[in-house]
Amino acid sequence: MVVSAIHSKFNKQVHTGNVNSDFFRKLKSVHESEQGEDQSVEEGKLAPDFTLKSDDGKAYSLSQFRGKKQVVLYFYPKDDTPGCTKEACSFRDSLSRLDSLGVQVLGVSLDDLESHSKFRTKYDLNFPLLSDTDQSVSRQYGVYKMKNVYGRDFMGIERSTFVIDKSGKVKKAFRRVKVDGHVDEVIGSL
Repeated sequence: MVVSAIHSKFNKQVHTGNVNSDFFRKLKSVHESEQGEDQSVEEGKLAPDFTLKSDDGKAYSLSQFRGKKQVVLYFYPKDDTPGCTKEACSFRDSLSRLDSLGVQVLGVSLDDLESHSKFRTKYDLNFPLLSDTDQSVSRQYGVYKMKNVYGRDFMGIERSTFVIDKSGKVKKAFRRVKVDGHVDEVIGSL
C-alpha cells in the first residue's frame, strides 16, 4: 500500500536527518488523493446526483426526489455493527416524524446488496439502503477517508449525513457524526 511505503520512506529520512519540504508536499498530495474529494460537497451548493442500487431491487437517484421531497442521505461504515445499527434504528424509529416533514431517508455504505438485505431484515429497517461497492458516490461526497482503528490504517466511510432540500441543494452537512442524538440534530436542521 502507498501509505506503508510513505511511512517507510519518512522513517528513513527522519533517521538520516534528511527530511525536506519536497517530501512533505508529495506526502500531502498522496494523502489528499487517498482521502477523497472532501471539498466537493458544500452547504448551499447543488448536491452531486448519483444512481445506486438498493436491497429492495430498485435503483435510486437523488434527482428523482428533486421538487418532491427533502432527502436525508446518510453514509455509514458497515452493516450490522454496533454504531451503524444504532444509527439505522434511530432513523427507523423516527421515520414517521421525518415522513411528516416530507423527507426521504437513504442510507449508503460500501456493503453489497446481500449484506444490506440481511441488515434491513434483521432490524426491520423501513428505508432503502444503497450499495456503493466501488466507492464512487462516497468519494463524490468526500466521505471515503483514511481511518485508523486500533492502530490499523485503512480506507473507509467516515460517518456523515447530508440534508438535501427539494431543489437538490445541500442544506446541511454533518461530518464525523456521533450517533447519540444525531437524528434529533438532523430533524432540527430541516
